[in-house]
Amino acid sequence: MLEMTREEFEELVAEALDRIPPELTRLMDNVAVFVEDEPPADDPELLGLYEGTPLTDRGEWYAGVLPDRITVYRGPTLRMCESREDVVAETEITVVHEIAHHFGIDDERLHALGYG
Repeated sequence: MLEMTREEFEELVAEALDRIPPELTRLMDNVAVFVEDEPPADDPELLGLYEGTPLTDRGEWYAGVLPDRITVYRGPTLRMCESREDVVAETEITVVHEIAHHFGIDDERLHALGYG
C-alpha cells in the first residue's frame, strides 16, 4: 500500500477543492468536507460519501439544518493507487463526484461524465 500521512492526504483534498471553479463553489451551500481514514465496515472500498440534502431537493422547509457532509476516505484511496500522481487524480475525481451529489447529480450521470 502507498504510504501518505493523513496531513498530506488532507492537503490533496484541499488542493482538489481549490481546483473547483469559483462560480461553482459560490453556489455550494451549507456543506462541509472531511477526511476520514476508513469508510464504514459494510463498504470498505468506498472512496467518498455525500450525506445531506442536495441543492435540487431543498425547498422552503430547508432552514436551520446541520451542514451536508462530504467525506473522503484515505485508506481505500491509498490501497487502490500505485503512485502519488494516482492519489492526486483519484482524490480530485472523488471530490468532484461528491460535490456533484451536493448539486443533485446522480451516479449514472457522473459515470457517463467520467467521474464514476
